[in-house]
Amino acid sequence: MYRDPALNDEFARLAALRRLEVLDTPPEEPFENVVALIRTVLGVPMAAVSLVDADRQWFKARSGIGAQETSRAVSFCTHTVAQREPMVIPDATQDERFTDNPLVRGELNIRSYAGVPLRTSEGYNVGSLCAIDTQTREFSPAEIAILDKFARIVVDELELRRIAGRDQLTGALTRRGFVESANQEIERFRRYGRPASLAMIDIDHFKSINDTHGHPAGDTVLRQVAAVLEAAKRPNDLLGRLGGEEFAMLMPETGSEAALAAADRFREAIASASIEPAPGVHLVVTASFGVAMLSPAICDAEHWVAAADVPLYAAKRGGRNRCVAAETSAS
Repeated sequence: MYRDPALNDEFARLAALRRLEVLDTPPEEPFENVVALIRTVLGVPMAAVSLVDADRQWFKARSGIGAQETSRAVSFCTHTVAQREPMVIPDATQDERFTDNPLVRGELNIRSYAGVPLRTSEGYNVGSLCAIDTQTREFSPAEIAILDKFARIVVDELELRRIAGRDQLTGALTRRGFVESANQEIERFRRYGRPASLAMIDIDHFKSINDTHGHPAGDTVLRQVAAVLEAAKRPNDLLGRLGGEEFAMLMPETGSEAALAAADRFREAIASASIEPAPGVHLVVTASFGVAMLSPAICDAEHWVAAADVPLYAAKRGGRNRCVAAETSAS
């Protein structure tokens, strides 16, 4: 029997969801407009753009639903992402999967549901666009086709946001994209208390590279250093280019000691890389790192970046090509 790899690899599906960098972001007009239109066009009291995380469904947009998220265990949409076709339930009280579901028996009083998977260009179902009614009803093929078209609009918008948040030269997150991701990590820290660290990265003596070899060579160095960092980081780490020769690495689930060790691994990877800014020109490029662990005192991403800047400057003053963690000595 044929098994769809993208449907049967939950780890890869969650990684695809993470790459969209949308979880726990504020409401945005394009998605709000879609759910409002779904309610109007299909005549339902509830509609949502639901993203199915590891243990929850989180609503990027919702109308007629009070909660921002629910447990995945009670989610209708977790069943939708497990298939390619739309999932239609005319009467949830007669469906053995949902007959005792608290969303059916409780205050929401869900009776009928239609959901279309939000399928990324990579083939992963990261969530569902759903229409929900408190009355039993059949959703016609025409109504499902409308829902499907809106689902494609949602996916396009999600993926365009991701592209817009990428630096064209290096492929790293732009400052804006990185700040948004760091703010999401701060929100997760506040809610769940999970550790995270941020490393600021500055290429040593970059001005002399531009002055000696020209700005096109400098651009090549930036691209190659970014490629080295991308290859050395973990899948859940996020690399951003904050400006000029300055990069940052966001490291979820990472305390100060582990983050400093990771930064030193990144530093060694850059120093040992073969950087060729022009044919026949080989450079030894190094970088300095400053590491700051997330703490309750950090109020937003810019504050976090500033906290990592302090040890970064200490690393540069201490001779460069080294890593310093906040309130620690150089290594």
